[in-house]
Amino acid sequence: MAPAIGEFEWCELINNKRNNFNRMKIEIWSDVMCPFCYIGKRNFETALEQFGDKNKLEVVWKSFQLDPTLPEVQNGSYTEHLMDSKGMPRKQVEGMLGNVTQMAKNVGLEYDFDKSVMVNSFKSHRLLQLSKTRGLGDATEERLFRAFFTEGKNIADDETLVELGKEVGLNETEIRNALTDEKYSDMVKQDIQEARSIGVSGVPFFVFNRKYAVSGAQPPQAFLQTLEKSFGEWREANPEIKIEVTKGQSCSIDGVCE
Repeated sequence: MAPAIGEFEWCELINNKRNNFNRMKIEIWSDVMCPFCYIGKRNFETALEQFGDKNKLEVVWKSFQLDPTLPEVQNGSYTEHLMDSKGMPRKQVEGMLGNVTQMAKNVGLEYDFDKSVMVNSFKSHRLLQLSKTRGLGDATEERLFRAFFTEGKNIADDETLVELGKEVGLNETEIRNALTDEKYSDMVKQDIQEARSIGVSGVPFFVFNRKYAVSGAQPPQAFLQTLEKSFGEWREANPEIKIEVTKGQSCSIDGVCE
C-alpha cells in the first residue's frame, strides 16, 4: 500500500510534476559517503553549464548505500574502514585517499578524510527523500556531501541532520518526522531496489531518459556527449509544443479577471 500523503505534500508533489512537465529525466544513484559521487556531481554540473537545453532537464537524486552494515556510531576512521573492509595495508589506503583528494581538488572540492565520520548513511537518505518532495534534492545532496567530506559532520546524528536540512530550507518539524516515519525509509529502500533491478552495482550512476547511462566520476565531456545524444532522441520523440495565442479577456489562476 502506498504511504499516506498530507495535503501540503500533495500540493508540493503536484507543483513539482507541473514544473517538470515535458522535461527529460536524469536519475543519479549516489551515496553521500562515496568520494567519487561528489566528484561526479561536479563534473556533471560542468557538463550542464555547457548544455544549451538544461532548462529542459529534470535531475532526480536517488538513494544508494555502499555499506549498509556500518553502525550509526563511529567505529574507526575512513582509512581504518577501508583497511578492514578491503584488506588493504594502511600505506596503500593512504596513497589511494591522497589521489582521490587531489582529484577532488582538481574540480574545486576540499576533502579531509581524517575528519570524515564513518557511520551508516541511511538517515541522511531519509533527509534526501524528504527534500525531493520539496524540490530541494540537489541542494540537500550538495550539503550532505560537504558536511561529510569537508566538515567532518556526523550524518547519522539527528540534530546534525536537522541543522543541515534547515540550512537548505526545510522545516524542522518535517525533518524530524522524516527521520522516524517509515514512509521515508520505504522511499530509500525503493530507490535501492530499483538500482538493483537495472543492474547498478556501484555509484555514482547516471541514467539518461532510462536509455543511456554513465557510470563513475567521468570527465565533463563524457556527460556532455551522453546529454546531447539522449536529449536529441528525447526531443525528437517529445517535440516542443508551440501555440499561437489570440488574447482576450480572461481569468488567471490567481483569481485576477481582466
